[in-house]
Amino acid sequence: MSTQFSELSRTDAVRSTGEDAPVVVLAAGESGRTYGRDLWRYRELALILAWRDLSVRYKQTAIGIAWALVRPLATTLILTFVFAHVAGLPSAAPYPLNALAGVWPWFLFASLLADASASLVNNAGLVTKVYFPRLLLPVAAAGVALADFLVQGAIVALVMAWYRWLPSERALLLPLFALWVAAAALGPGLALAALNARYRDVRFLVPFLVQFGLYVSPVGFASEAVPAHWRFWFAWNPLAGAIDGFRWCLIGGPSPFPAAAPGLVLTVLMFGAGLAYFRAAECAFADII
Repeated sequence: MSTQFSELSRTDAVRSTGEDAPVVVLAAGESGRTYGRDLWRYRELALILAWRDLSVRYKQTAIGIAWALVRPLATTLILTFVFAHVAGLPSAAPYPLNALAGVWPWFLFASLLADASASLVNNAGLVTKVYFPRLLLPVAAAGVALADFLVQGAIVALVMAWYRWLPSERALLLPLFALWVAAAALGPGLALAALNARYRDVRFLVPFLVQFGLYVSPVGFASEAVPAHWRFWFAWNPLAGAIDGFRWCLIGGPSPFPAAAPGLVLTVLMFGAGLAYFRAAECAFADII
């Protein structure tokens, strides 16, 4: 039997055996009608996969999950040296705190994009053998990146305590900007995951995109440092407004809006396009992966 049948969605026809065990009937043309229901029914699988990926990432490492803290801290120190001591860029807050407020959401984006784009290939054995909504694989990858993001929040809290810098009530808006960063990563991440299933060249493209994005996003510098004649185009960077929002919530400064509106619009469009492409390509994953 062709492996494509593993990609067909379940129908509402669910029978019971003598032991009352449900039998899932697969049929063509039903994925759109039952896909959302399947995502909910298989939600525990996403949690299991996320826990597995998190365990594998830090298994047999010398310092374990502390790597989630070392990477942003080392990046912050490098950016502080380059932009504060070499370039001499001004900052309203202590520069390490200013840099860390950009590094924290950046690592969420970079981890989400890399993990989501590789999620299908890394789970090829599951994709070709059993049916489940393939969207759960990038979602599980998002869970791993979110776990690292929460751990890295401890570094942010410690640095703010070191400088005796208290955030305002705007810090309550951080989850909204984190959601913005996640959407900016998952949009292209879903499209790249579908492309990676067919073209393995994508795994070489993702590190380049991450590196390039670091230079064109306000990670080590504030958006105010961008020359005025470039700011209109810079505002279309989906991460620019999100990172500025993190700084605004943590250390104050000007509000990211309305300048960040183009980036937010582009984020929504990219997420919708990435999701649509992933769903359109999903029926062939088991055959081509």
